[in-house]
Amino acid sequence: MNEQAQQIIARGPRAEAEAAALAIDADIVLEGATYSILEEDEDRDVWRIDAFPTSDAEADALRARLAGFPALQVVSETLADADWLAMALSGLPPVRAGRFFVYGMHDRGRTPPNAVNLRIEAGAAFGTGHHGTTVGCLRAYDLLLKARRFERVLDVGAGTGVLAIAAARTGSRVVVGTDIDPVSVRIARENAAVNKTQARFVHASGLSDPAVRGAGPYDLVFANILARPLVSLAQPIRLALKPGGIAILSGLLRTQERQVRAAYLSRGFRLERRLHRDAWATLVLRRA
Repeated sequence: MNEQAQQIIARGPRAEAEAAALAIDADIVLEGATYSILEEDEDRDVWRIDAFPTSDAEADALRARLAGFPALQVVSETLADADWLAMALSGLPPVRAGRFFVYGMHDRGRTPPNAVNLRIEAGAAFGTGHHGTTVGCLRAYDLLLKARRFERVLDVGAGTGVLAIAAARTGSRVVVGTDIDPVSVRIARENAAVNKTQARFVHASGLSDPAVRGAGPYDLVFANILARPLVSLAQPIRLALKPGGIAILSGLLRTQERQVRAAYLSRGFRLERRLHRDAWATLVLRRA
């Protein structure tokens, strides 16, 4: 951005906030926009959207989109010139999701001895473990691990690599993560090295990349992205999985759950479990 970094905050009723989030997801200009949605005040039905535009054009598009929902109160805040992302992350507490304990460098002295401790530094990539979708994926994976292990794992849209690293730390022999953002791939590789795992990350825009296809078929596929690409990837994910393989899908709002589920059920998947956290949903499906 030419100007200082911004944060756009929108507050209002749950129905209006979820509708606004759907509108952001549907806007091709905002396809890569970073935002979160969560419940701020249960008693007053106040939900909150926090968006972090990376360009002036994206900031203008976000404000224009949110302006279409008059029940939302929208404000923009200018962030300080300091490393605001690092400052924000330093205030985040560690996260426990089943057997997994996700923490940053600032909490390295607080790791419990009875957990799979994952040190994840976000940098400019998505996935510190605090977002409801990442927690949902880790919880779903933890529940699956009580019954079996997964030899080959693929993480689509890996971000910081937290899900792939979790798989590598719990016995998966072959773990591949992909992302369309080269910066995320670099950060994921750094996190894999910090956690002393052999998870491999590749810069790829689809599942047909030789580095992805060559390591398959997979026993488990993570895809923590957005609803629209989850729908379009239903067939590629099916082909990447072994018969009986598991897909853990997230990045979708509860209101988008039916659409995503239908895309996978129509391709022979069976719904095994669904988890909800705040406004977000996580689906666990098995390929027939």
